[in-house]
Amino acid sequence: MTNLITVSSCNLNQWALDFKGNKERIIESILIAKKQGSKLRIGSELEITGYGCLDHFYENDTITHSWEVLADIIKDTRLYNILIDVGMPLLFENCRYNCRVIIYNGIIQGIRPKKWLANDGNYREMRYFTPWMKPDDYTIKLKLPHVIQNINGQEYAKMGNLTIDCLGTKIGFETCEELFTPQSPNIDLSLNGVEIICNSSGSHHELRKLNQRLDLIINATKRCGGIYLYANQIGCDGDRLYYDGCALIVVNGEIVAQGSQFSLNEVEVITATVDLDEVRSYRSSVISRNMQAMANTNLFTNIKIPFLLEEGKANSSLKPTSKKEIRYHLPEEEIAMGPACWLWDYLRRCGGPSGYFIPLSGGIDSCATSMIVYSMCDLVFKAITNGNKKVLADLQKITKQNKEWVPENTEQISNKLFHTCYMGTSNSSNDTRSRAKALAERIGAYHTTLNMDSVVSAMVTLFEVTTGKKPIYKIFGGSSTENLALQNIQARLRMVLSYLFAQLLPWCRNSSGGLLVLGSSNVDECLRGYLTKYDCSSADLNPIGAISKTDLKKFILYCSEHFDNFSILKDFITAVPTAELEPIVEGKYTQQDEADMGVTYDELSEFGYLRKVEKLGIYSMFIKLLHKWVKKCEKTRGLTPREIADKVKHFHKFYAINRHKQTTLTPAYHAENYSTDDNRFDLRPILINSKFEWGSSRIDSLVEELEKAEKEIMKLD
Repeated sequence: MTNLITVSSCNLNQWALDFKGNKERIIESILIAKKQGSKLRIGSELEITGYGCLDHFYENDTITHSWEVLADIIKDTRLYNILIDVGMPLLFENCRYNCRVIIYNGIIQGIRPKKWLANDGNYREMRYFTPWMKPDDYTIKLKLPHVIQNINGQEYAKMGNLTIDCLGTKIGFETCEELFTPQSPNIDLSLNGVEIICNSSGSHHELRKLNQRLDLIINATKRCGGIYLYANQIGCDGDRLYYDGCALIVVNGEIVAQGSQFSLNEVEVITATVDLDEVRSYRSSVISRNMQAMANTNLFTNIKIPFLLEEGKANSSLKPTSKKEIRYHLPEEEIAMGPACWLWDYLRRCGGPSGYFIPLSGGIDSCATSMIVYSMCDLVFKAITNGNKKVLADLQKITKQNKEWVPENTEQISNKLFHTCYMGTSNSSNDTRSRAKALAERIGAYHTTLNMDSVVSAMVTLFEVTTGKKPIYKIFGGSSTENLALQNIQARLRMVLSYLFAQLLPWCRNSSGGLLVLGSSNVDECLRGYLTKYDCSSADLNPIGAISKTDLKKFILYCSEHFDNFSILKDFITAVPTAELEPIVEGKYTQQDEADMGVTYDELSEFGYLRKVEKLGIYSMFIKLLHKWVKKCEKTRGLTPREIADKVKHFHKFYAINRHKQTTLTPAYHAENYSTDDNRFDLRPILINSKFEWGSSRIDSLVEELEKAEKEIMKLD
């Protein structure tokens, strides 16, 4: 008898409350796993409902429909002779639990509720679910609903922190967040002789985050030995998050199968053949591990199933899957693929819009957004070329094309889906106008150009007629109040015009359906409040709203090298960022973004990270930057303590003054760990004292002490 077993994990593009579609994708993944010879299939966390149902989890219908979907899976005899791990919510004694349901041959073998719930950052699981706090060896008998009983007569199923004891090996479970806890369940499971650990996850993408997750998975089995199966959701679940898949199968700390992190495929199954003898040899050779296993008192309830996972007979064609090198994407590649996949999911599931629209300014932010849309079109074309019929059908539906139409290249898709418009005024330069046109032409977008001076003049005239006062720009003698108001008129009119064009451009092209408007404000400008409320930052979606200016520049450079014939992008990289809302004098720009803000984009990224990730207030931030930015000596570059203090106070002042703007920010793709998303990620008061008097006074006192000490040192010199 051989000890080889074949197991499967998967990425599933589930959608919140799409019970029909979610069921079809679950069944498809099980059938693929069976076809590949697998005896065990695990799926993503809460895969029946979709992870991101949010307050819909409160609705009893969500629980009821989950049981109905599970019933359809249970009675489907095509899904027999494979052990199935399915995620769903359920109620027990009026408490709601996030559960894994283990099925074999139409019978629920056991139910494993989640112990440690994710409740920070974007996660709010304790808002909806109760953590399972019973002892590990404690199980209850859950009475099953009639929709299950009517299938097979099964009235009860065991529920608790249980393990599955198959003929020859044991299987245990941990769910997403539990992997990240200091005392992960996989430790006790391995010490209890569990050889296969299954983790169903709902983990979202964040730039430079994947390695943290994979390191935990790899090290779990490197330290304790064993086979680890990791499944994850992939795609846009109907909110700001993109779940980034990367299903894994790991043996003793070595990867043998890895799924895609970004993909347009709705179902991706990874399968590997693994050798249980490798696990037993690995574990038994570590004496300290064996002593801990002997002393371990955290026992689990075993559910015995008369099912042999191992191959019954030796098979010369079957051999363990070879080890693989782990795959990571560069941050620039993550930006190119993550938001692109998110935009595609949103567009195809939105049910009406025929594409995207963006006011293309000729600056780097709208350029980056446009390149993400181009990347989306490129991914769609490659998927169609590779035979993805679902992607082709979705594209034909969105673009109102017949079933015979097949795109010939990426640009043809872009021309159908993407619409751009340069909205210029007398303050706009020829450089930005020409850059916008050249980029749109290369992308293949349907591009228009307009001059909106007459609309701006009409607004100013209306105000003048009504009040008898005519505002003028500061450069011509006006006040700061007049200057800002005249800039804001232009910015807000662009938003109004954007929605007008987005609604009517398809009609102009003899098509139907409106366009979704894309915003293009980056995370640093959102944090500083360097945007006009209800200007072009107000849109339907913003794919770059949680990405820094620094990363966007690197992304544009990557695009210029990755895609053919995009030399125009280098002009965007070298251009000085400017809003072009004030008059141009003598052919030179009087307005530059960093000069307007009083800080650089790199400094804003630093402030954002320290504020959100390191959780520093104004005084602690100053202390941190004092060590990092201070000028060490006359020959080195750096800032004086007073200069650092001024920058920190300047940032906090404008952050507080503009805090109200973050409450109306366009829903943005979550990409950065210092995102300003006011919806659920970065929760702060709207009204904040912008003086930060207590912390500022402590900073001032410390600066005075440092300057005094510096003077004393200079006297000694």
